[in-house]
Amino acid sequence: MAPVEQTPPTAREQRRAAKQEQRRQFGGTKWGSAFFGWLTALGTAVLLSGIAAAVTQGYGLTAVPGGPPAGVVAGIVAAVVLFVAYFCGGYVAGRMARFDGARQGVAVWLWAVLVAVAVAVLVAVSGTPVDLTPLAALVGGVLDPASLTIGGLILLSAVLLVGLVGSVLGGLAGMRFHRRVDRATAPVVPTV
Repeated sequence: MAPVEQTPPTAREQRRAAKQEQRRQFGGTKWGSAFFGWLTALGTAVLLSGIAAAVTQGYGLTAVPGGPPAGVVAGIVAAVVLFVAYFCGGYVAGRMARFDGARQGVAVWLWAVLVAVAVAVLVAVSGTPVDLTPLAALVGGVLDPASLTIGGLILLSAVLLVGLVGSVLGGLAGMRFHRRVDRATAPVVPTV
């Protein structure tokens, strides 16, 4: 029986194989990249919250007669601020890590959750009363830190979900940059 000749791999197959090997070697969650993504998200949230507070105070944007209540408007503004902040954080992590953008976005969100839990534990252990007014201002004044109600739990869930979705989408967007670079500059590996 005559040996079957194998056709050499196409340039596209070569690029795909090279990318899979790179992912195998360098992929996975990069916690350092995610940490810097979290710092980016935190800084962006603080800046955007300050801008939103200044705009609402400067222009007197409060409840409009016959319009939605001020709490609803504040909740929408807070959700937009958090989404944009975590999108930026996920983008940074996705760009730094190159592979697995969604995973990098989840890691950014996990950093935020872990830091929040650590701060809550430290506050509980220290027994020192903490003024949570700045936290309430950060989320647009819709969170009443003195009471944990069903509405508060729903708000907390929404905040967590908005942050998670924003960071995952940002991670995917950051990773996409590398895919464009790979397509534009991928060398053709000669076959042996």
